[in-house]
Amino acid sequence: MTKQGKDFPEFYLTRPQPCPYLPDRDERKLFTHLGPDGSVADFDYLHQEGFRRSQTIAYRPQCEHCSACTSVRIRVDEFKRSKSQKRVWSNNKSLVTTRMDALSSAEQYALFKAYVEARHSDGGMADMTLFDYQAMIEDSFVDSFLREYRAPKSGMQPPKETSYSFSLSSETYKPKASSDLIAVALCDLLSDGISLVYSFFEPNLHSRSIGTYIILETIDYAQSVGLPYVYLGYWVKGSQKMDYKVKFMPQDHLINGEWVRVESAKDL
Repeated sequence: MTKQGKDFPEFYLTRPQPCPYLPDRDERKLFTHLGPDGSVADFDYLHQEGFRRSQTIAYRPQCEHCSACTSVRIRVDEFKRSKSQKRVWSNNKSLVTTRMDALSSAEQYALFKAYVEARHSDGGMADMTLFDYQAMIEDSFVDSFLREYRAPKSGMQPPKETSYSFSLSSETYKPKASSDLIAVALCDLLSDGISLVYSFFEPNLHSRSIGTYIILETIDYAQSVGLPYVYLGYWVKGSQKMDYKVKFMPQDHLINGEWVRVESAKDL
């Protein structure tokens, strides 16, 4: 990879480790550190080359004998909700959405832990402490922000069975079952769109498809501010858990360094 300019980032390659998406395969990642000087322009460029951000690191898959991971972005102005997506939108439109600076809170962390324990208990995030979570949210040299989704005070509430405690310094924080925080999305603002970095939500509200709603609401927000794309990260062909990403059409896939338009999941 080449980059015009006086600063040339240094890239590193991780050792092979088991792929979290496809069985019997190893993954490797190419990564570089994002610094405070010129990082926004650097990351914009890297993002167009298929890189994602995790705190102050930009990375992309660099696997031997496998190219299943494909960067995906939704074409905002051309997107139209399907019948099922219209139902999801209607079922969740009462949620109050707030855009804010990327600052962590104990309330967010409680929801994050509930989500990870329910959905990804065997993953690398299962052991994240409050301070790890704070770093994930706040360590960024690019234009990052949060979107919090809350239920109206008199409306939907998280199920009572979602309740646990964790240590916060010398105190114990235990969220009330009536807490109205339903979901959180960490996003990066790019020159041509919004990148969904990570999202999590109340895991027991299955019928509301909160994950789908977060993407729909992000599309709606991007359109309202005149940005053409919402970046969903990597779609992994053959991984069932990634199939949701190709339900938002039309979209572009980064193939051999070029963004290629895809009209339907049937074309993949």
